[in-house]
Amino acid sequence: MIAVVGACGPERLRYAKRLAKLTNRGFFPASRLAGSPDPAQEAAVLSSWTNPAAGAVVELPDEVPATELIGTFGDFDDRTRLLALVCVVDAAHMLDDLHRDDYLPLRDADSGVAAPLAARAQLTVTQIEYASAIVLVNWKALTPPDLAVVMALLNHLSPHARLRLHRDAIAHLEPGEAYGVEQDRPGWVCFLNDDFDPHMTDPRVSAFRYEQVRPLHPGRFKQLLDDRIEPGEFGDVLRSAGFCRLATRASIVAQWEHVGRVISLNPLAIDDRLEDEEELLALGQDLAFVGLDLDHDGLVTALDEAALTDAEIAAGPTAWGMLPGPFPAWAKAADRSE
Repeated sequence: MIAVVGACGPERLRYAKRLAKLTNRGFFPASRLAGSPDPAQEAAVLSSWTNPAAGAVVELPDEVPATELIGTFGDFDDRTRLLALVCVVDAAHMLDDLHRDDYLPLRDADSGVAAPLAARAQLTVTQIEYASAIVLVNWKALTPPDLAVVMALLNHLSPHARLRLHRDAIAHLEPGEAYGVEQDRPGWVCFLNDDFDPHMTDPRVSAFRYEQVRPLHPGRFKQLLDDRIEPGEFGDVLRSAGFCRLATRASIVAQWEHVGRVISLNPLAIDDRLEDEEELLALGQDLAFVGLDLDHDGLVTALDEAALTDAEIAAGPTAWGMLPGPFPAWAKAADRSE
């Protein structure tokens, strides 16, 4: 199966229909999946009904996370495989899509009703990061310098994806190995794995890794996000992700997920509940940043200032736990899998 995703519904549908026709594959539009309580599972089932020799092209609705789709096919039968994940990107509106701050309701697989909310920008950036191919539409509306910025940014977000400028004829897709559950395609994952080597660059586009063993002071960290990073003091921080610790919850490693104007911190692991063979995900902060016109030194200094000072470190964990906490309470990391 070839999955087609993207933030622009009309362009996504048009491309998916044409791809199916030109490759003689069965086609299932997003409207066919939208009513399903589990659209990713429905996509796998529909794909299994098609002629195995021909395969299928499935257009996915906006609210299906790319990671969920990959996980569903990884757990499905061996005859039904996800061969390619094509992300259709509207070049003229890509930056706007990554700066959106609205949310979409996800579907609950058991009840089929709207359940948790997901940031639309987060869904969009994840589609880009996990794509095997990125197809740019409406790119002729951009000047050559602006198009170069967009392409370099996409390559930084998804260094393993093939970039294509959509023309009248659809470029031939050469699906590689089928997607497995474990994926290291996102640029931020490549950075933390010391495997980040984008082949498209632009003077305005950059990325860097930030490491800091000291936990973050929650108050200063929140102030940094709201008063300095979001207004653009250090350039346009479009994407950052990785692992971090808040001083008020210093024994918990959290996943840092940020895109545009949206950030979330989600608990991943508790130190004293790790199995003997498990390793710490991070001692403190281990983050990758991608953006436009970034002031690397200024951002690093500001992040360092948001971490605990020498005096605060010396006061100890009991004192850290009494610091003002502007962030909502977390469910215990160990409970998230129950």
